[in-house]
Amino acid sequence: MRVIGLMSGTSYDAIDAAAAELSLVGDSLVLKPLGMVSEAYDDELRAALAAALPPGSVSMAEVCRLDTRIGQAFAAAAVRADRELCEGRAELVASHGQTVFHWVDEGRVHGTLQLGQPAWIAEATGLPVVADFRPRDIAAGGQGAPLVSLVDLLWLRGRPGTPVALNLGGIANLTAPDGTAFDTGPGCALIDAAAHGFSGGRLAYDVDGALAARGRVRPVLLDRLLAEPYYALPAPKTTGKELFHVGYLHTALAGVGTLPAEDVIATLTELTARTVADAVRAVEATEVIASGGGTRNPVLMGMLGDQLPGVPVRASDELGLPSDAKEAYAFAVLGFLTAHGLPGTVPTSTGARHPSVLGSVTPGRDGLRLPPAAGNGPVRLVLE
Repeated sequence: MRVIGLMSGTSYDAIDAAAAELSLVGDSLVLKPLGMVSEAYDDELRAALAAALPPGSVSMAEVCRLDTRIGQAFAAAAVRADRELCEGRAELVASHGQTVFHWVDEGRVHGTLQLGQPAWIAEATGLPVVADFRPRDIAAGGQGAPLVSLVDLLWLRGRPGTPVALNLGGIANLTAPDGTAFDTGPGCALIDAAAHGFSGGRLAYDVDGALAARGRVRPVLLDRLLAEPYYALPAPKTTGKELFHVGYLHTALAGVGTLPAEDVIATLTELTARTVADAVRAVEATEVIASGGGTRNPVLMGMLGDQLPGVPVRASDELGLPSDAKEAYAFAVLGFLTAHGLPGTVPTSTGARHPSVLGSVTPGRDGLRLPPAAGNGPVRLVLE
């Protein structure tokens, strides 16, 4: 089955559309990557989305407009992926949507909201669409994240030692071989917020870590940031920009005096490296396989390597999954599993009471024609 996975992460810089040929062969799920295309949000939509995210406040009318416009943007990315990567022969679209809120209270997740109305995708492509992956796991008592954990566990099974998968997006998350999975902290979220603020909106992120490279870590600010109670919570746990947003950064900066922008960003980069490294040490990892936009920041990757002497830190590209496309491929896998009636969660990763078949399905132009339900789920992921 040819599946297109659509993903826009907490950095909301672009919609990634990855296409894969997927098949069940014995107890293996075989994935043949077909490539990825990326579509940036237009400036107007990106600004509207930024205004809607915490700590922003918007009307229900604006939520409706965002749901529609994000859905249309996802639809355009899916059409392009089908044409350029699948020769017009895709059979299913799996859309993560755009997370705008993750409702966490005292460590428990009560709800989550991803915008990007899948009807627009189904209408534009003519294909069935699996969307709204996270709510079912939350309804089963889970965190609704990290959902890529199942894919990580299948993919890394059989590697020697204790390999962990790390995603360095706006929020960083980690998956260990025993199924332990959790968000480690802000990833690039605070770095991005600082780069955007100090540049007067000119920069969306610290390009190539250039600002951090010119700064120095300020211990007083770092200690204040490391005192965040989230880091001490036990797994499974999840977080988001509901906590780690620009207002959070302003609060942390209050009382430490005026600091150069480069020093603030260097300190935030060290914060991410330190909190990720603490999480890696906690699960006694012997190898880190990293993906996500943060892998393109050489200063962050260098700081992480310094924090983890003797533990190799390598990009997922070395194992056959492009780091920029890994999450989009992961949601293609989750959509494939849903279409075959197979669970897409690991309870030890999300804290749910039981595994769940994820998502809601929007029929395509020819109605809903899903493949026969598979008997047993795969135990490993094989890349062709």
